[in-house]
Amino acid sequence: MKIILYSKPGCHLCEGLQEKLEQIQNLNFDLEIRDITSRDDWFAAYQYEIPVLFLTEDETETLQPIPRPSPRASVKQLEQMLLKYIPNTEKNNAK
Repeated sequence: MKIILYSKPGCHLCEGLQEKLEQIQNLNFDLEIRDITSRDDWFAAYQYEIPVLFLTEDETETLQPIPRPSPRASVKQLEQMLLKYIPNTEKNNAK
């Protein structure tokens, strides 16, 4: 299970969300950060939307969108929201 965060340098909302995602310990997922300034297609798709979250669970990388949480959400609230999208909720620090 992998969460993909589309972000760009200097985006405070992106940085805050990344920090919170990295603090989650009760969900089993890998976190991949994608810099939208590194590819024109990502930039065109997400320049006005970042931070953008997707969940992927297979090698074909079928992306399931995850709604953007409030910037004011705590780590615990973010974890509770992600529980709706991540089926494997074993306590595992696999990030």
